[in-house]
Amino acid sequence: MMQAILLCGGSGTRLWPLSRKCYPKQFAKLMGDESLFQISARRLSGPEFAAPIIVTGDPFRFIVTEQLAQVEMTAQAILIEPDGRNTAPAILAAALYVAQTDPQALMLVAPSDHVIPDSDAFAQTVQAAVPRAQAGDLVTFGITPTRAETGYGYLELAEDADATAKSPQPLTRFIEKPDGPTATAMLEAGNFLWNAGIFLFTAQAIIDAYHTHTHAPDLISAVTAALDGADSDLGFTRLEAETWGQALDISVDYAIMEKADNLAVMPFAAGWSDLGGWDAVWLESGPDAAGNVCSDNATAIDCAGTLLRSETDGLQLVGIGLDNIIAVAMGDAVLVADKSQAQRVKEAVDALKKRDASQAVQLPRDYRPWGWYESLVIGGRFQVKRIVVNPGAALSLQSHHHRSEHWIVVEGTAKVTVDETVKLISENQSVYIPLGSVHRMENPGKLPMVLIEVQTGSYFGEDDIIRYEDVYARG
Repeated sequence: MMQAILLCGGSGTRLWPLSRKCYPKQFAKLMGDESLFQISARRLSGPEFAAPIIVTGDPFRFIVTEQLAQVEMTAQAILIEPDGRNTAPAILAAALYVAQTDPQALMLVAPSDHVIPDSDAFAQTVQAAVPRAQAGDLVTFGITPTRAETGYGYLELAEDADATAKSPQPLTRFIEKPDGPTATAMLEAGNFLWNAGIFLFTAQAIIDAYHTHTHAPDLISAVTAALDGADSDLGFTRLEAETWGQALDISVDYAIMEKADNLAVMPFAAGWSDLGGWDAVWLESGPDAAGNVCSDNATAIDCAGTLLRSETDGLQLVGIGLDNIIAVAMGDAVLVADKSQAQRVKEAVDALKKRDASQAVQLPRDYRPWGWYESLVIGGRFQVKRIVVNPGAALSLQSHHHRSEHWIVVEGTAKVTVDETVKLISENQSVYIPLGSVHRMENPGKLPMVLIEVQTGSYFGEDDIIRYEDVYARG
C-alpha cells in the first residue's frame, strides 16, 4: 500500500483575510463545502493507500483531527513540528518514521492546500509513476502549463523527453519563479512544466538521498534525534524541540532535488493549482460569462473579471461597475485589490502586523480542541461570546481572577461544574459562575452545544485562566 504524506503547515498570508496564521488556507473552505485539507486527504485515500501521515504544527493538531473526523478519516500518525523548518526536515521526518516499519514503502508526499479537480486522472498518473519509484528513483510531478505564470517554479525536461508522456521523463533542472518574458519563452518552448511540489519515492530512497546529496550534514542528525526523542501526546507524535531546532530551515528542492541524479518527472495535464493568491481562486472558481465570481452573499452589477466574496452570514457585499477587482469581506476585515496585484496581499499582512492589528494573524472565530468561540460584543467591563462545544468535548476545569460569567444554553445540553455542584443545563436555561469559582462546561450530547457567555469584570484576556484539569494537556 502507498503511504500518503500530507504537509500541513503554512503562514496563511497570500489569501488574507480568509486565511491567517492561526488558521491557514488549507483549513478554509475555499472551493466548496470542504476544506482544501479535507479534499486533499480524501484524494489520497482508498484501497491503494494506507491511512495518511500528517506533518503539521502544534497550533493545528486538533484542527487536523477534527477535520479528518468530519470526512470520516483518521490519520496513521500526526507528526508535530516544534516550529516550521520548511519541507526538507518535514519530509525527512516522515520518511524516517515510515522506514521504522517498512523502508521500501512507497511515499506520496503532497501539500495539503492544492487543488486537483480530476482526482481519478491524478490517481492514474500516480500509478504510472510507481514502477520508477519502486526502482529507487525520486519522482516529482510536473504540471502542463496553461499560461505564462510567474508565481510558480518550473521544471525543464531533457531534450529527449516528452512533455505529454504518460510515464516519468528525464529532468534537466529546477527553475525558480521567472519574470514575465522568461515565463512566456518557456511556455512557447514546450519542454517546461510547473513544479507542483508533489513527490513519489520509497522511504529508503529519499533517506539515501539525504545522506548523499544534502549540503547540510546536520539535517539528518538533527531530524533523526528529534524523532528518536519524540513524545507521544494524546495520540500525536511531538518531535523533540531542541534537536529539531538544529535542523536547517530549507526546502527539499534546495536540499535534495536539485542535486539528485536519480530524479524523474511525471507530467500531469488534467489541471492543478496551488491557490497561491486570490487571482488563482478567481480562476479556479469558474468565472461566469462576464468573468465574475460571486459568493452566496455577494452581488455584481455591471462588473467584469471580478471576485466578490462575503465570508460572513448576514453581510451582503455588492460591487457596481468594477473591473478586475478582488473584494473579500469578513466580519473584522475587508480586502479590496486590483486582481493584477493579488500577490501583494502579504504586504497588507505585514502592514497590519506593524500596527499590532490582531486581524493580521487572528480570525474572529477562535478554534480550540473542544470547538470554537467568537466575541460578539466587547465593552469596557463586559464581553459577550458565542461558544460552540463539539459532541463529547469538554473545556478545562478552570477559574478566573478578574471576571465572572453567565452561561445561557441556546442549543443542546451542557453539563456544568461550578465548585462542588454538577448539573445539566438545557436550552433556554442559564447558570452563573462567580469570580474565582472553579468551573467547567461539557457537551454530553451527540450534537454541537451552543451557549452565549456574558463576562463581566476588569479583564477578559485568555491568559486569565487557571487550569486545574485539561484533557487536551494544555498548560
